[in-house]
Formats: sequence, structure tokens, C-alpha cells
Amino acid sequence: MDDTKEIPGPSAPRNTTLRGMLLGLTAFAVYATHDAAIKQLGEKYSPVQIVFFVVLLSFPVVTLMLISDKTAANLRPRSPFLIMVRTVAVVVGGFCAFYAFSVLPLAETYAILFAAPILITILSVPILGEVVRAHRWVAVVLGMLGVLIVLRPGTADLGLGHLAGFVSAFCTALTAVVMRKIGGGERREVLLLYPLLANFVVMLCLLPLVYVPMPMADLGLVLAVSVLAVLAMSLMIRAYTLADAALVAPMQYSQIIWAALFGWLFFHETTDVMTFVGAGVIITSGIYIVVRETSGSASLNKPVLRALSRRPEMGGLPRISLANPEIQQTVEDARD
Repeated sequence: MDDTKEIPGPSAPRNTTLRGMLLGLTAFAVYATHDAAIKQLGEKYSPVQIVFFVVLLSFPVVTLMLISDKTAANLRPRSPFLIMVRTVAVVVGGFCAFYAFSVLPLAETYAILFAAPILITILSVPILGEVVRAHRWVAVVLGMLGVLIVLRPGTADLGLGHLAGFVSAFCTALTAVVMRKIGGGERREVLLLYPLLANFVVMLCLLPLVYVPMPMADLGLVLAVSVLAVLAMSLMIRAYTLADAALVAPMQYSQIIWAALFGWLFFHETTDVMTFVGAGVIITSGIYIVVRETSGSASLNKPVLRALSRRPEMGGLPRISLANPEIQQTVEDARD
């Protein structure tokens, strides 16, 4: 039985709810800026090198989290296999996201990544035993049609960037569903440390093959990426203290607007109409799935609602998601 509380309740004051939604919008605008910076770095450096330095700069924050924890417990996972699956998904998904942002237009990358809720719904059936009825299956099919509209196989040139985007969306979905499976059984430090160390070791081994010396300006941009991640995470936690998750989480779809704007301003990208049409279909599908999950007994696990705000994790700071019980506890503590 899942007795995890929804926070806050639907009776929250209207102005408080509005503030939470606006903070969610701001957080995802910061995340979009973070991704634009990644794309800027991706024009000069391999995703391996970018991920390595972003993870390296995440160590101080994670170390502070470890030091501040007063729990007398070790760092051995209670579910080793699921932690291994999650760790692999974080490493592969994070790398693929960085690569997709580097080589594809920002709006197109987001449109592909927005397929994650559809994949979460599919994976929740075998992994969580979720019962998905006709309404949500129709939304899943609609969402996959949206992906096909964006990709336009046979009429558009598809490359490794498109494959990387879809793999990242799949890994994001797998990570979210595994988190729901683990529930509250794993400590925050375990969830943070294992992907962090795995990313560090894997990228360190690959780094000699692709390393290019980085001037101070580019190292500063890498630092900015880490700072933006911290800022966005803080804003999301605050947003969840003020408004219901079902209202805050869909704010992530606003990133498609920032992507089109940043792509035009900084990268001379033009997004065609079909990409926006496909993105609209995918977004409609994702929102409908969330609406169905929040309607009575339609969903036992609510895997998409609790993970819709999850973006690809890089093994450093987590992207905020109520699928993470430790993040939810942080939100509840902030409310108190």
C-alpha cells in the first residue's frame, strides 16, 4: 500500500498555488538556460568531457549533503539490483541527453524528451504492476504519434542525436519507475552517491580519448551549469511546498518556449511548424495521462504524476521529482 502523502492539498489558498506554479515556471526557465549552456559547450567539447566536469563540480554539494546527514547507517544499498539499474540508466541517459542537446536544435530535443511520461506509463505495467486502462493507452498511442510527427521518418534526416534523445527519454522513464519501485527504502545519500561515482569513473576512463584543453571562460560556463542546477532544484522544492504536484509538474512543458527562443537568439535555429505540432500532441498526451492518474482510483502508483518533473539526471544533483521519497521529505520539512 502506498501511503505517500500528496503535498500540498488541493485546498491550498489560490494565491499560494499561483506562486507555486510561477516558481515552477521559473525553475524550468532556469533549467532551459542550463541546457542552452550545455549546448554552447557541446559545440567545442565531447559530452564525455562536459559530463565529467559537471559531475566533478557536483562533488562539493553532495559531500555537504553526506556530512549533514546524522543517520547512523552505511551506504550499502538495500536493493542492489535496482540501484544498479537506476545507476546505469542515469549514466546512459545523462550522456545521451548531453549529446542530443549538443547536436540537435533545442526545441527538437525537448520534444523528444517529452516522450518520457508516455514511456513511464508503458514501463509501469511490467515493473509496478500498474493497471493501465483504455483511456491512458489511447493517450500513449497519441503521444507516440506525436513523436513520429517530430521525427518524420522517411522525410527528415535522422541521426545519432535523435536516437540519443529517445534513449535519454527511455532512461528517464526507467529511472522514474525504478524509483517508485524502491519507494522509501533507500537513503538519499545512496541515491546520490552511486550514480555520481559511476559517472565519474566512466567519464574519467573515456576522457583521455576526447579531452580538449578548456580555457577559464569555458570552465566558468561549466561552473554556471552546476550553479543553475542548484538554483533550479531549490526553486522546484519551494514550488512543491506551495502548490500541488499535479499543477507544478506540467510546468516543465514551458521549456519548449524557452528552447525556441534560446535556439533563435544564440544558435540561429529555426523550428519548423511540424516540430511544434508534434510537441503539442506529446504534451497533450502527457497532461491527459496526469489528469487520468489524479482522477479517483484510475491509478494506484501515479508513476507519471510523481515523475513528470524529472529530467535526465547526470549523477550529480538530482532533478526534482516526487518519485524520490527523500525529496518529498525535504518538501514536507520545508513546509513545516
